Amino acid sequence: MNFDTCRGLFPNTHADERGSVSGSNPPANPSSVGVIVPVILSGGGGTRLWPFSTNDKPKQFLPLVGESTLFQDALARVRDRSQFSAPLVVGSIRHAELCERELAAEDQARLILEPCARNTAPAIIMAATVIEEMYGSDAIMLVTPSDHVIEDVPAFHEAIEKAGPPAREGQLVTFGIRPTGPDTGYGYLRMGVEVAPGVMEVARFVEKPTFEVAEEMVAGGDHLWNAGIFLFQVGALLAEVAKVAPQIGRCAQEAVRSANREGIRIMPNADILSDCPSDSIDYAVMEHASKVAVVPMSPGWSDLGSWDALATLVGNGSTAGPVTALDCDDCYIRSDGLEVAALGVRDLIIVASGHRLLVLPRGRSQEVKRLLSAMESMAA
Repeated sequence: MNFDTCRGLFPNTHADERGSVSGSNPPANPSSVGVIVPVILSGGGGTRLWPFSTNDKPKQFLPLVGESTLFQDALARVRDRSQFSAPLVVGSIRHAELCERELAAEDQARLILEPCARNTAPAIIMAATVIEEMYGSDAIMLVTPSDHVIEDVPAFHEAIEKAGPPAREGQLVTFGIRPTGPDTGYGYLRMGVEVAPGVMEVARFVEKPTFEVAEEMVAGGDHLWNAGIFLFQVGALLAEVAKVAPQIGRCAQEAVRSANREGIRIMPNADILSDCPSDSIDYAVMEHASKVAVVPMSPGWSDLGSWDALATLVGNGSTAGPVTALDCDDCYIRSDGLEVAALGVRDLIIVASGHRLLVLPRGRSQEVKRLLSAMESMAA
């Protein structure tokens, strides 16, 4: 099945009044008690961590940095019900069973299953629409990916607390990571004036830069890595969407309002969603919105966007699985079954999963997508 094609996957059944799901009761209204609704994005494929991460089982469903999966870690960060409501997950229909398995212990969780990928803007707008149906436009939503690492959870919660007041006043708040060095793998945010304690105006969004430009921005001290984590008041977000991305807003809202709902599953109208433009929340909304703020933070964050990022996180020279390494310098070697032996090599990444083996120099793991494209072309 081609999961980039929406049409015909779901019947165009309309939702129950106010988005209720048969057989369950919603929790107390978050907007009335100051609780935040977590929205966990799980639509990515994570192909840069091939061969461990695949389209059928992306990296969020893997235990890459500990015994729990990245998805389980994301849920654990928002499990305190005095601060957060039950989570709302947006994922691919392809991973429905994997998502439900991760959510098995989460009472009253909801799961929006996308029949096709339309990037983060439609996903977040659909989530906002469901939250508005359930809790009203004053509800606050925390948008966070399911495949990131955050080592210092208290620091993350402290940043969320700082973001609360401006978000409730209608600011669209993002979270920026204080850079640990120049990196060309991230977009950047340039900070402006302070708009609230510990909260800065976003003066400019910066595309992934060259190394020289990244060096200058980091040295200047006024730029942050763009983490793709957000805190929004639902009504403020949807009002801004109506101004700056009306077509995406209409399609995404109509798709989820006419969704087929079954158990915890919310399955958007495939015909409508297939016509929705595909765009990120940054490009479609944040870069054009009138009131955007950022909370700088240093919570030990990584997006695990490459094998180099994982190797840096766990430490140079690390091995995992049935691996024997002698006289190897600055290598990361990992296997989930195949016995790997390495002798006298340096600056390599060697990862084996099943019958697949990847070998590449350190510093070039961002090119794995290019390698996979070449493999697909050869197989065609």
